[in-house]
Amino acid sequence: MGSSMSSCCGEKKVAQGFVGGGPESTTWRLFTYKELHAATNAFSDDYMLGEGGFGSVYWGKTTDGHQIAVKKLKTMSSKAEMEFAVEVEILGRVRHKNLLGLRGYCAGSDQRLIVYDYMPNLSLLSHLHGQFANDGRLDWKKRMNIILGSARGLVYLHHEATPHIIHRDIKASNVLLDSNFEPLVADFGFAKLIPDGVSHMTTRVKGTLGYLAPEYAMWGKVSESCDVYSFGILLLELISGRKPIERLHGGIKRTITEWAEPLITAGLLSDLVDPRLQDDYEPHELRRILHAAARSVQSEPERRPTMRHVLDILLGTAPAADPLINGALRGPETVGDVPSADCSDDLKISSITYEDELMALDDDNSNDGDNEYEEDGEHEITSRSTANAENRADLYGPNGVQRMQDSYGQYGRVGVGGRRRDSDSEAISKSW
Repeated sequence: MGSSMSSCCGEKKVAQGFVGGGPESTTWRLFTYKELHAATNAFSDDYMLGEGGFGSVYWGKTTDGHQIAVKKLKTMSSKAEMEFAVEVEILGRVRHKNLLGLRGYCAGSDQRLIVYDYMPNLSLLSHLHGQFANDGRLDWKKRMNIILGSARGLVYLHHEATPHIIHRDIKASNVLLDSNFEPLVADFGFAKLIPDGVSHMTTRVKGTLGYLAPEYAMWGKVSESCDVYSFGILLLELISGRKPIERLHGGIKRTITEWAEPLITAGLLSDLVDPRLQDDYEPHELRRILHAAARSVQSEPERRPTMRHVLDILLGTAPAADPLINGALRGPETVGDVPSADCSDDLKISSITYEDELMALDDDNSNDGDNEYEEDGEHEITSRSTANAENRADLYGPNGVQRMQDSYGQYGRVGVGGRRRDSDSEAISKSW
């Protein structure tokens, strides 16, 4: 990768490779700096999608008409170099319709840029907690499609890619949505390649508070099961519309598992559904999602299913997802007003509580509670998990007008004078 990367910011174009992520992402190539400079109007502030510790991300349009997002690193630190190299390496290996595609990159002596396809519906985070939270666009059918598509993307990473890949940062802001609300898992800067025969690795803790698996947070022990745990949290977030960490009155903070645990134990499954859905959901699909979530967020990694098994549960093809076999999925409506014993005995959730010191690191001024942390010393968790670190804006984080943390900008693109531009791809292309 070294020799080819050193020349790509020059004037010469280089051969293409193959990656995945959406119907248009079939090839990638090395871009010249001149091309990206022109596509983003000289990296104009009006074209900025977001900025953070890594640098800035800009909307752009190539000469052949493709809308792109260009991630431009601010500094050439060893950490930034590593994340850049990891992301390009991972994206150069994967090919799946539910993984964000690499359009290309540029790496000269003093520049590091990654080019992606632009996703007009921004991220899942923007629809759950951000700009589109009250638009009613995220109905049950779309949520179910996002759940299944994201799960399929992770199944590919864990079971089909060679070597297997652990994402390490599964969360709502890293699930991007195309014009048809098809989900694409994004941001592979923290990803790990797992060689054949290796069950887990020990590494520095990186990730997002609220999504971190306890064994990873405490000991840096990372495996595919860590992604499963994070996906379980994402399932609870998606069906409930609640954040992984909520701020209550009096400064108290509560994790989503703490909120969900008593409801699931009591069999009050309908009480977990996002009120914005106005009871318009499929009860049998809800039970399967909750079953998959409860299994996925178990505190012991050996008790969690694989992502392939999680997908089977969600699809209803696993025996455990059959309500006739598993009484925990029947729900109280099938056995009267009193929850069945099976609901409390079989469908249980592990509640992970972070210690007060760690919870204090969750930024009170953050709109979405989506702060990332990196290990810096040893910490403990009240109960089971931990991580400490720095806040970092995500890929496609805060836009140039309003601060936030979201893979494609929680508030969408804001143009000159703070005027918000439409998220629809056709409207955006016309506006520029």
